[in-house]
Amino acid sequence: MDTKSADAFRTISEVAEDLDIPQHVLRFWETRFSQIKPLKRGGGRRYYRPDDVALLKGIRRLLYGEGYTIKGLQRILKEQGPRHVQAIGRGAPIGPPPTEAGSAAPPPTAEAAPRQQARAPVPPGLDDITLLTAVLAELGECKRILDRALQPAAESG
Repeated sequence: MDTKSADAFRTISEVAEDLDIPQHVLRFWETRFSQIKPLKRGGGRRYYRPDDVALLKGIRRLLYGEGYTIKGLQRILKEQGPRHVQAIGRGAPIGPPPTEAGSAAPPPTAEAAPRQQARAPVPPGLDDITLLTAVLAELGECKRILDRALQPAAESG
């Protein structure tokens, strides 16, 4: 992606390569996060704007890097908006949600802990194959992360 200008639109294959995730995961995220709205041209080709790419980077960072669940991330997008997640995708620190001036932050709840959240129920309209494909992609990502983490240990031993 170095050859394109920062304002250029990206194809799904370019975005998938940049984020190091399969294309079908991006398509699945579109079913879970209504804020992802790439331009669709003839034949259903997707073109992602720079803000779309930043949003996807933020989603990836929160899901894979910080351990949020899809439901937890949906809550962040609803309460703090896509601009907050785009900022995270552009490298902003992940912190507690901003509070109004003069008000105390609410005490942390079990819902606030990303790794303790329950999985979201399956949305209506998703068939078993779509759901299993998404789960398989998620497991594949977990395996890739584990393989990468174990690689230096295997090479030095």
